[in-house]
Amino acid sequence: MEIIGKIISGMGKGTYFMSQDIYIKQFQEKLHFKPYVGTLNIKLDKNLKNPLVNISKEKFELVKGEGKLGDVKFIKALLNHDIAGALVFPAKTEHTEDVLEFISNKNLRESLKLKDGDIVSIIIE
Repeated sequence: MEIIGKIISGMGKGTYFMSQDIYIKQFQEKLHFKPYVGTLNIKLDKNLKNPLVNISKEKFELVKGEGKLGDVKFIKALLNHDIAGALVFPAKTEHTEDVLEFISNKNLRESLKLKDGDIVSIIIE
């Protein structure tokens, strides 16, 4: 499955959450890389139905939060057919359903020279 979206700026909260040891350790264990402290925010076209609703729930994995830090569901994915990472779905989020958050082991805006408005693809197997 391929999802196309546009890069948007986030609220800066992904940096805080992705810097928490409880998440770092579990993502390292499950994804086999230390995630960069931040998420890449991707906005889907409002006129299209979110294609993730058709994915089997068994494909999603879970990172457990504790205290004020909520659980995070995730699914492994590729950005632009090349960058391994995952789409993350925090239980506590302020994003609308048309915004996806992608994590990887690098600062994607910097390494891929991405800016708001750039189009990217996400592949989910």
